[in-house]
Amino acid sequence: MEKTILMNRIAAPELDIRASADEAAPPLERPMRITILQGAFLPVPALMGGAVEKVWHEMGRQFAAAGHTVTHVSRSHPSLPAEEVVDGVRYLRVPGSDTPRSLAWLKVLDLFYTLRARKALPAADILVTNTFWAPLLLAGARHLGALVVSVQRMPKGQMRWYRKAACWHTVSSAVRDAILAEVPGTEEKIRVIPNPLPESQGSGDDGRLGAKEKVLLYAGRLHPEKGIELFLDALRVEAVRSVLVREGWRIEIVGPWSAAEGGGGESWMDRLRKHAEGLSVTFTGPVHDPALLRDYYQRAAIFVYPSLARTGETFGVAPLEAMAQGAVPVVSDLECFRDFIRDGVNGRIVRVEGESGVADLAEVLQKLMVDADERTRLAQAALAVRTSHAPERVAAMFLKDFALLSTLAVKVSH
Repeated sequence: MEKTILMNRIAAPELDIRASADEAAPPLERPMRITILQGAFLPVPALMGGAVEKVWHEMGRQFAAAGHTVTHVSRSHPSLPAEEVVDGVRYLRVPGSDTPRSLAWLKVLDLFYTLRARKALPAADILVTNTFWAPLLLAGARHLGALVVSVQRMPKGQMRWYRKAACWHTVSSAVRDAILAEVPGTEEKIRVIPNPLPESQGSGDDGRLGAKEKVLLYAGRLHPEKGIELFLDALRVEAVRSVLVREGWRIEIVGPWSAAEGGGGESWMDRLRKHAEGLSVTFTGPVHDPALLRDYYQRAAIFVYPSLARTGETFGVAPLEAMAQGAVPVVSDLECFRDFIRDGVNGRIVRVEGESGVADLAEVLQKLMVDADERTRLAQAALAVRTSHAPERVAAMFLKDFALLSTLAVKVSH
């Protein structure tokens, strides 16, 4: 009975992540030992990029600031020590690999990495992981703590193997629905907690709305599934192109294209450059420095993210970061974006697939480009994510659940 009550409390309806109410971490009843285990292919801090790595890097810092003992395990990197303590977080780094093209080989490399990482894991109350193999290999290890699976991708059949985990945390209602379609009747295991902004934003600069430049920005992985070619096609529509030329708008495309960093690879990038010929497009390559990336967001008036990844996109950290700096988001109509973007309220949502996709995107862009008042109205509303998705608020949501899970684990063990 006690176990059922606790799990029902964990599965309570998620907080309204569109709200602007501030939250602090809950009072510290007892310090918890929290381990975060990340995957084989990217280090923490996110020197090689990675939205998931950025999120959990910040969450680890927030957990430590709230008084908990935090160990963060990730891939090793030549510029990072094998072990260090920074901001109260103990970082352990285990040899990993670059991301291979073969999905089967990726799973093999992830298995070897998880086996190596298992030897480094300390005793804990909570173990959070987003790796493929850890929920299978570590579920029975009670000394590692209650196992929390961080579901940052759309499930692809694996969730039925993770039933022994204490809880599945996911980032959007779209992913929750996909999990339930895959494993019906598991509502009690699922908790929707949004991804946070990568750092506290403050409230002083107002996103520099008065200093916006006529820049259309895309930031993220450069991959065919991100809709970048469709974005370029929309820019060639006569109504948009005439505004680009007449008013001097520029296009900046920021992000990695190498296969090792999740991009489409060199040959696809060559095609993309040719696709952009005749347009005022700057390809910057990867930008991993948070301050420099923030500068791109602060400069841009419009952030364009027309993702086509219906089975891959789960949240959209890049649009969230752009909104926090007052860039108006224009996104595709994937369900994951609807958790924090409302069409015509704090951004625009466009159906970009189908015969009219390019024309529909072009129409939205053209209207925003010529209407500065509308851009300002949407940008001001977008700034509310600074509060609704503040790291402190999201960390408090996690810690509340962790405390319940930790209590349950202790009672079950006795």
